[in-house]
Amino acid sequence: MIGFIVAGLVIGALARLIKPGKQRLGILATLILGLVGSIIGGTIANLLGTGDIWELNVLGFVMAVIAAILLIGVAEGIAQSRHHPAH
Repeated sequence: MIGFIVAGLVIGALARLIKPGKQRLGILATLILGLVGSIIGGTIANLLGTGDIWELNVLGFVMAVIAAILLIGVAEGIAQSRHHPAH
């Protein structure tokens, strides 16, 4: 469980570093998006037959980072729409 949390933080942090622009996300949001990204990436790797969802492998890690980048983009879009409501 601790390894899963650490992996989520690492994946979330990497996704924030890779994604251009400044993200207004705290460490908790980074952790949550990293964890969700790691679940998505692990699931994709599992479906492709490269390993178990709970096992760290290269393809799962790469897919997790990509999923986290996409999730950060979605989170930013939601946050912006809350701060700037349509007229």
